[in-house]
Amino acid sequence: MSQAALLPTRRDEAWRYSDTDALGTLAPGRLDAWRNIDVGAGEQLVETLVLDGSDPVALDRLRVTIGEGGHFALFALVIGGDLGRLEVEVSLAEGAHFELGGVTLGGGETTREIVTKVDHGQPGATSNQVVRSVHWGKSAGNFLGQIEVARHAQKTDAGQSFKGLLLERGASVNSVPQLEIFADDVKCAHGAAIGQLDEQAGFYMAARGLPPETARRLMVQAFIGDAFVAMVDDEAREAMTERALEQLEARL
Repeated sequence: MSQAALLPTRRDEAWRYSDTDALGTLAPGRLDAWRNIDVGAGEQLVETLVLDGSDPVALDRLRVTIGEGGHFALFALVIGGDLGRLEVEVSLAEGAHFELGGVTLGGGETTREIVTKVDHGQPGATSNQVVRSVHWGKSAGNFLGQIEVARHAQKTDAGQSFKGLLLERGASVNSVPQLEIFADDVKCAHGAAIGQLDEQAGFYMAARGLPPETARRLMVQAFIGDAFVAMVDDEAREAMTERALEQLEARL
């Protein structure tokens, strides 16, 4: 069977809004390459990553296992490829925590997306996902987030927050939250909002002497900054924010 016949299509739920045509440029077996991250019981791990570059596809696929009472935080910026895709599968032990702060940025006809699957299989685990998308031209920003809570995983606390900012009319963002909850003593929530820059806020800042480009930069900076609020390392947070703003400079 050819590789093309094995590639996902938009009929696959996790690839519904993706640019599956771009996958034909991948080397054989590349789509099956997952990176495994194991966080031991009681351990804490923070990872930052930037998906960039000029290749047609910028792809990173992570499988994360977090041991009892462990904590894993992932902060990601997806800014590369005709298709840029970060895919994360997380399995949580009792009392474990997963934190995600992700940003997708894109212009032209690119597609940038974050896809997550968080398995709450044990009691008392928590997860929090904050994703922000800023797009212009005819680009698309996607977030597909699946949360599964097993029947005996009581005291689960899981949240998702997605917001999309469209800088031009031709751009689009898509959010697909999926919650499968079989326990009854849980807190699970998701929220999604899509809009444009706040013109009233822009007028307010202009009235106080700020140039329009500075006002736009500040508003976008505050918007994407939500995804990195949980970063304890101030320097790392500033570096990620600046890297995002560099990508936006030509548009702002």
